[in-house]
Amino acid sequence: MSSPSHASPVPSSTGLRTWLHQRDLAVFRGVAGRHWPGADHVLPRLSRAADHGLLWFGAAVGMAALGSSARARRAALRGVASLAVASAAINTVGKGAVRRERPLQDVVPVLRQLKRQPFTTSFPSGHAASAAAFATGVALESKGWGAAVAPLALAVAASRVYTGVHYPSDVVAGAVLGAGAAFALRGVVPTRGQLPAPGRPPAHAPALPGGRGLVVVANRESGTATATASLVRNSLPLAEVVECAPGDLSAELERAAGRGRALGICGGDGTVNSAAAVAASHGVPLAVFPGGTLNHFAYDLGIETVDDVCAALAAGDAVRVDVGRFRPGPSARDGAPGYFLNAFSLGVYPELVRSREHWAPRIGSWPAGLVAAFHVLRGQRPLEAELQGRRRPLWLLFVGNGMFQRVGPAPGRRHNLADGLLDLRVVHGGRSPGLRLLAAAVAGPLTRSPVHAAERRRQVRISGLTPGTPYAYDGEVAESERELLIDKLPEALTVYCPLPI
Repeated sequence: MSSPSHASPVPSSTGLRTWLHQRDLAVFRGVAGRHWPGADHVLPRLSRAADHGLLWFGAAVGMAALGSSARARRAALRGVASLAVASAAINTVGKGAVRRERPLQDVVPVLRQLKRQPFTTSFPSGHAASAAAFATGVALESKGWGAAVAPLALAVAASRVYTGVHYPSDVVAGAVLGAGAAFALRGVVPTRGQLPAPGRPPAHAPALPGGRGLVVVANRESGTATATASLVRNSLPLAEVVECAPGDLSAELERAAGRGRALGICGGDGTVNSAAAVAASHGVPLAVFPGGTLNHFAYDLGIETVDDVCAALAAGDAVRVDVGRFRPGPSARDGAPGYFLNAFSLGVYPELVRSREHWAPRIGSWPAGLVAAFHVLRGQRPLEAELQGRRRPLWLLFVGNGMFQRVGPAPGRRHNLADGLLDLRVVHGGRSPGLRLLAAAVAGPLTRSPVHAAERRRQVRISGLTPGTPYAYDGEVAESERELLIDKLPEALTVYCPLPI
């Protein structure tokens, strides 16, 4: 009878940790003994620049400033948010879970060592986590910007071993946790690519390769419209591009709609609003080139760049969208209605727009928005109006052209631009308008609270207004009469836009 075979002994957890530490130490010493040309001067400086995430905040500011599209700004914002999530996880859980001492630096050349040594535990690497989180978050929104940031993130991670403050496994673990934080954030706040394409009925529009038969009007004082107009000329050599001052916009739009097969517009939401009214009245399709500060309508259509519009024009891809209408319009004397593609509002927002336009030429759009918000929320009183037969004080009345959906904690975009519905939201009067507006934003659509109400409507009637009460529509401000009737023109406008594959 043969003797029983004996299985190989299973190494204990202590033995496994010892073996892993020895491998880690061997790689650490190998890096310390290797000279990389130029790295002795570059990597320590890069490592210090990444302290407290300063390098990544600077990169985000640069992306937002240099990027020519909303995708770049979203990538920068997502990168910073991912970094914040990773840093919170590392500093509250990661560093306390494994109390690992920093490696001894006796084998690291003095020239590489950081002047100010970190005092926290070694595992995992917070710098590697922040670098990976930022780069991954950026790449989830924009592959191009992600590819540009990735080498910098790899260099920062490598610098932590090269300067002797981390073992290689600290860096690998930190990078994995940082990338995981970016993906976890995406699970809570979806990227633009994850959101479903807006539901919208396709429309017939002529294919205009090269822009043949297209007349584009650009408002030269609207955001980046002049620069965008130059891109349009290069991308659509057969199109006619006309730049004009704001005072000449209406006349140029009328002439352009009368002599082209399609009307193009380059500017912000207010400029697009004017073009939409002309295109709908002439029965011609509209091509929207985002060239303003916000470009809500274009982005909700899935249009972010000139190339998006060019592709739709070449293929003849277009959709029908609803147009919001309010009566009486801004020119009450001629009885013409007003129109909106995004939203109509009463209350604090029109005052905010006025204040922002006052400050913007002096300090820029975004700082002006902050100053305007502080000024309006500090001094504004709620307006009195009768809404749907009931009189009440209101801080804000918002009527959206279509239902705005949530993107993360607050409503952000529309998935259907031809749903026939108005998104009515009301913030009731009372104390602390800022807190009430914040509570309304966090509550989201179609919820009720003591300060906020939201409903789906096909028509909204407002009466009892003080004549001259300001209202806003697509970023423009006008003054009301005593009554307003708001409704929709279903599928009244045809717009070129890329269709989902």
